[in-house]
Amino acid sequence: MARQERAIKTRKVILEAAGAVFDEHGYTATTIAMVLERAEVTKGALYFHFPSKESLAQAVLDEQVPRGAVPPQPCKLQELVDITFVFGQRLLNNSLLKGSVRLAVDQCAPPGVDHSGPFRQWADHLVVVLEQAAAQGELLPTVEPRQTVELLVGAFAGIQLMSRALTDRADLAERISVLWGHILPSVAVPGLLTGIDRSPDRGVRVLAGIEETDADEAELDLSRR
Repeated sequence: MARQERAIKTRKVILEAAGAVFDEHGYTATTIAMVLERAEVTKGALYFHFPSKESLAQAVLDEQVPRGAVPPQPCKLQELVDITFVFGQRLLNNSLLKGSVRLAVDQCAPPGVDHSGPFRQWADHLVVVLEQAAAQGELLPTVEPRQTVELLVGAFAGIQLMSRALTDRADLAERISVLWGHILPSVAVPGLLTGIDRSPDRGVRVLAGIEETDADEAELDLSRR
């Protein structure tokens, strides 16, 4: 068990280091040596988990969608909004997530790295939420969920790139709020619009609640041991 825990911890350290290096240098300029130096692990430890730079990059990409998880909401459109704000908030400080996002838009990644995967995975994940919203009567009858979420994913990718270029993502939350200000009236039934929270600090508040819950669960788990 102790060996398994060490392996899990080592893998996490390597992924976080790789995310930081990929974010700073892009796929082509990143080397295994740079990741090893950042992670402070041996070459053997890295290759035990990731046999190549391509597999390491793919693992970083695969970490993206799970980091948008939020607590379920009675209003599924609010849940959809929360996912974007929480992801944007985590993107400010999470090196692994930053690296994953850069790899997703890095056209220099080789064929062995599926940088298009996160776009499909996000669309598949979000369309489920939007279909739940439709089932609850939250959407206008003209809304087609797949088209809407693909528009949302593409728009989010664009605004986070623009935000990074202009302000190092300092204004990302405000841009997400503006994005929803344009999207929601075209998809939500009018009666819901005033009740959906799209304030720029929404991500901060939701993430604080998630972290508080995680801390309580960790404390409870320790008390049971």
